[in-house]
Amino acid sequence: MASHDEETLRMAALAAVLSMLAQNGDDASQIARNPGLPWSQDHRRMNMGLSSLMQKRTSRSPWK
Repeated sequence: MASHDEETLRMAALAAVLSMLAQNGDDASQIARNPGLPWSQDHRRMNMGLSSLMQKRTSRSPWK
């Protein structure tokens, strides 16, 4: 029985931490998934050998 109570307390603590993170705005674990500033995106693209961000945005879509 004690392990069941301990598990319930752990789940409650985890839910409390996740709730606090959600109230504070940005989730720190998701920051790396944001593309960043256009300057950063452009330089990453150029370093990978892709076209610049400006060229990508002005190129025609294959659906047109």
